[in-house]
Amino acid sequence: MDNRPALNIKGGSHRWWILLTVIIGTFLGRLDQTIVNLALPKIISDFSITVTQASWIATAYILANAIFVPIWGKLGDTIGRKKVYILGFSIFIFGSVLAGLAWNLSSMIVFRIIQAIAGSADYPTAMAIIAFTFPSGKQRAQAMGLWSSSFAAASVFGPLIGGPLIDTFGWRSIFLVNLPVGIIGLVMALIFIHESTSNRPTLHFDWGGAITLGVTLSALVLVLDKGNDWGWLSPESLLSYLTMLVFGYIFYRIDRNHPEPIVDFKFFRIGAFNAALLNNFVTFMGMMGGVFLLPVFVQIFLGYSATQTGYIFMPMAFCMMAAAPLGASLTGRVQPKYVISISTLVSAIGLFLFTRLDPRSTIPDIILPLSVMAFGMGFAMSQRTNIIAAAVPTSEIGIASSILALARNIAGAFGIALFATLLNQSVENNLLTIARNSIINSSDPIVRAQAIALMILKADILAYRTVFLVSSVVMFIAAILVIFTLNVKELKSGVEVFIE
Repeated sequence: MDNRPALNIKGGSHRWWILLTVIIGTFLGRLDQTIVNLALPKIISDFSITVTQASWIATAYILANAIFVPIWGKLGDTIGRKKVYILGFSIFIFGSVLAGLAWNLSSMIVFRIIQAIAGSADYPTAMAIIAFTFPSGKQRAQAMGLWSSSFAAASVFGPLIGGPLIDTFGWRSIFLVNLPVGIIGLVMALIFIHESTSNRPTLHFDWGGAITLGVTLSALVLVLDKGNDWGWLSPESLLSYLTMLVFGYIFYRIDRNHPEPIVDFKFFRIGAFNAALLNNFVTFMGMMGGVFLLPVFVQIFLGYSATQTGYIFMPMAFCMMAAAPLGASLTGRVQPKYVISISTLVSAIGLFLFTRLDPRSTIPDIILPLSVMAFGMGFAMSQRTNIIAAAVPTSEIGIASSILALARNIAGAFGIALFATLLNQSVENNLLTIARNSIINSSDPIVRAQAIALMILKADILAYRTVFLVSSVVMFIAAILVIFTLNVKELKSGVEVFIE
């Protein structure tokens, strides 16, 4: 239980201001992740570094963010979610200013790690704050849906906001702009958010679990991010696998018996929790993998600029934000497993529509499947998140939400790594097949060069189709599985998920 009566803090429209406050924090943190990639060319030029060196600016952020999510979740449940949220937000703003003043690669990586550590406090504490603020199942689902849609909005609006900022004020502006917006969000947090904690004080913080989990996640995220460049069976990758297995086992042994674990393994004995977590993993893997590849396809094969590509992705955010409240309105009226199954199936259809892409595709050919996929994602976003909150006691929502955040982060990294690897392998296989079955009846070097270019183009297009076909099949299987694995009768927190 939480340490304050619900009636004292949740009356009137005040709770919607709390929701807007955490949405601002979540949007700002996720916006920063997407916007930095646009600035990399300018940073590379200013710091005189290589593309490989610059990639560590993103990798360091991902690693630090993944490691500290469960730690912040546990601390929020222990010392107070408002305290942790404000602390994380304040350090994030400070880290943003430092990143905007970075003078070389080393300083940039250090400041990005500070940002990531602070930014990782947002997800578990924000979700716990929302769950505490909205005790009603239907209103909680609506709030979770609106909050969750801010993730998609940030990924789409990042390029739209970042492009003009970089072109007009330079790359440093994308970090410094966090200062005024962050101060607004911080003042709102101080005014509107009420404190809540678990009623079970932490006597022995799980430092052993935190450290071993951090090493495990570092190895996992590192190999997912770099494995395609290193080679999946390279010495670096094999060392990462070994590190992940050894420290993962040690972490399991520690937290299995720890009285106050960073990750409570008893959650995984709840079938509904596992079903919602698995569906979240698969859908985020499909979305992040697809969204990662599409800008590459649009710019390379269709010839659009980065700014034009950003405009193409705008409908995705609007569809997801429109779908979230629609799906949430079904709470208490339709069983969550059917809502989640249908939404996942719609996302699968959206991914499958991408298999028709070719160099003659038009903007509507991109927007339609992207919108279908986004609508499917958003329609059950609140239901997926709400089930995680409803499956555990209210006092442990911070820990449970940190597990969900981990699953989504790893799903995104796994999706990008899997899709990129599958794409590269498919291109090679397709090119060999096309070359074996092609005859160039000309000795003219220009004609032969054109023929080879066409073969490469066809191999690329077929590879993209293969990737989207595989992802749609995986998503379709997830849509079927959730019907048989999600049992809302196992939910424990008393949230009104479905009225029989």
